[in-house]
Parts: sequence; C-alpha cells; structure tokens
Amino acid sequence: MPADAIDCDVHCAPASMDVLLPYLDDYWRSYIDDATIRLADLSYPANAATTGGLAPATYDDLTPALEREAVRCAILSCVVLDGVHRNPHYAAAVATAINDWVRDEFLARDERLRASLVVSTLDIPAAVAEVERLADDQRFVQVLLPVRSDVPYGNRLYHPLYEVAERHGLRVALHAWGRAGTAPSTTGLTPTYLEDYLSNVHIAEVQLLSLVAEGVFARFPDLGVLFAECGFTWLPSLLWRFDKDWKGVWREVPWVEGRPSEAVRRHVRLTTAPAQLPSSSSEVAEVLEMVGPEMLLYASDLPHDHGASGGALLRDLGPDGVEAVLRGNASAFYRRPVA
Repeated sequence: MPADAIDCDVHCAPASMDVLLPYLDDYWRSYIDDATIRLADLSYPANAATTGGLAPATYDDLTPALEREAVRCAILSCVVLDGVHRNPHYAAAVATAINDWVRDEFLARDERLRASLVVSTLDIPAAVAEVERLADDQRFVQVLLPVRSDVPYGNRLYHPLYEVAERHGLRVALHAWGRAGTAPSTTGLTPTYLEDYLSNVHIAEVQLLSLVAEGVFARFPDLGVLFAECGFTWLPSLLWRFDKDWKGVWREVPWVEGRPSEAVRRHVRLTTAPAQLPSSSSEVAEVLEMVGPEMLLYASDLPHDHGASGGALLRDLGPDGVEAVLRGNASAFYRRPVA
C-alpha cells in the first residue's frame, strides 16, 4: 500500500466457521454442525500464485500492513459467503453474522477502517432488510455482491437492493468471483483455475452491459457501482463497441439517453488491482489515457498477489493522477466518509 492511501479493497476472513457461531442462533449452529459446513476461499486456492497468503482473520493480523503503509483508510471486503451454498435462509443468516463479526473485530478497533456490507443474492428481500439493519452505521460504505450472479445485475430482481443502497448513500461493489456452482462461461464450466481466473473479466463486461442497457442508472441516478478486482484495461474496447452498436439499436433501450459510455463514466469506477498492464511505459500511458485515471480507485487487494503492474500504474500516472487514484477519486465516489 502506498502511504496515506485510501485502499478500496482489503480482504478479511474468519479463520473458521467457529468464529461466526457466536453471531448465529441455536438453529443455525446446529445446522452448521450437523452438515459439517466449513468456510473455504474457493477463489484463491492455497497453492495458486495469485493467493499471496491468508486474508487477515483478526485485527491483530491486519495491523502490521496498516502500520507499515500508514494507510489513511482501508475498506474491508469479506467474500467467504460467495461459496456453493444454495440455501437462501442459511446465506442470509451467515451474511448477518459476517457483518456483525467485521463490525466487532475490525471496525470497532480502528477509526481508519471501513467495510463492505455483505448480503446474499439468493434472497433479495432479506438483503434489503440487512442493509436497513446496518444503514445507520456510517462505517459500512458499500454493499458487496459477487460479480458472478445467477441473473445479470441489470435485471429488475435487484432493483429493491439498488433503491435501498441509493437511499442510504451506499455504493454497490461487484467483487470478482462468486458461487463456484455458477458457470463463468456461457458455454459451461471451466476445467482449469487459469480459465476461471481470467473469466472475471468477461463476466464483469456482461454485468456492466446489463446495468446500463437494462436502465439501472436511469432509474437510480445517484447509484454508484464499483468493479473490484476485475481489472480495468478491458474498459476502452468495450465502451467503444457499446457506443457503436447503441447508435444502431438505441430504440430498443430508450432509457439510455446519450452514449452508454457517458453513463458508465458517471456511475462506475474500477479498482486498480489487478492492473494487468503492459510492460512498456508508453503503452501504459496509452491505456491510462483511454481508461481515464478518474475511473480508478486504488486497491492493494491485500493479501493477494497480482505482480508488479500496480507499481507501474502509479509510476506512469504523474503527480496529479497519483493523487486522484490514491485518494481523490475515492473521496469523490463514496457518499459516506472514507477519510
């Protein structure tokens, strides 16, 4: 983490299901014990080069990184809910437990910390209720959803969740990966981790198209969406094609007033990790010019390891761009205080 940064994606995860049991009632404790349910981070297998180590399980685990980099603010993301579970009642109960655990273990112990509010996409009314339950806690700054969903996020199924997020000044974050039971490809499941890892990009593209084309930003003009850990170098080519094809079939989506790229630049931001940049400084500069530094929010993605391209990003931005990406863009994007 660069010094004094607003870090928009820092992972945390309970060490085991036992940590969450105090936040669950007797029924769910029995359910978990009888079914021998365990937590698993399916997105970062233990021996994958991208893993980089275990996510902090306690505040004491996180403290060395916070102190080493003198971070101004860190937004925590706990993605352990995004497993293979299909029971909507169970998923809603665990989401509540995770939020309460994050609040007690991390937020209560350091004023520099903020958090993503975890909800289950299997039960949208329950997700809305969970947002309402914690809406007054200003330390939760965004609603966390897995980028892989059963239905694209532009679908009206999710509108009640967007309404409550917008009303309470929360952003929505679509984070890489999701339930492993959902195929990352329109032609089926992938056989290798490499393919699965790369699939986050085209899934993010589909979700972005869905949000704009299905009129989410027209209906919720104050909504902001962050794509976390999905890369960003894919954005220019997608927006070029989106604008081009919209000119021919705009009558199908009359609520998209103006070029789709304009809606994206008003409502969407992306984290810097993974940067996925070329090695040449001149090529990096070209990519950044096409993406626009104003679209990027700094993220270390602690503890995951995406190589050295994040450093190249900051090296080639220039002083004004570095200030915007490390601090200014996040301060402007979030409607709740992050510094």
